[in-house]
Amino acid sequence: MPAVNITGVVAAAVAVFIFGWLWYGPLFGKTWEKLSGQKMGSDKSKMPQSLVTVFVGALVTAYVLAVFLGLTGSTTLTAAVKVAFWAWLGFQATLKLGVVLWEGKSWNFYFLNAAHDLIGLALMAAVLSYLK
Repeated sequence: MPAVNITGVVAAAVAVFIFGWLWYGPLFGKTWEKLSGQKMGSDKSKMPQSLVTVFVGALVTAYVLAVFLGLTGSTTLTAAVKVAFWAWLGFQATLKLGVVLWEGKSWNFYFLNAAHDLIGLALMAAVLSYLK
């Protein structure tokens, strides 16, 4: 197992958490609500638990990405972002197709979420490569 910089993992998780707030808040929050048919944060009582869960998920993703970067020897920004792209394409972009195929969501909804995931992984990779 490659060594993982825990400070880098935490920083990457914080960065993607903030990015997610921007993406699904001021940038595309209204679009997400329209495409999903849901109101963002309509049940305020669940918000703290949801935010903690999302952050823990970001920590896990950042840790696994750090392991991938270590296993592939990807220490530069370019190499790290390439690994992030391939991880996104192979594991996230393909699995998210189910929201269109089985849940009846639109392709626009898929692309909005898939773009968030791609940029988020690239951001994590950038942070991890900087704090290696």
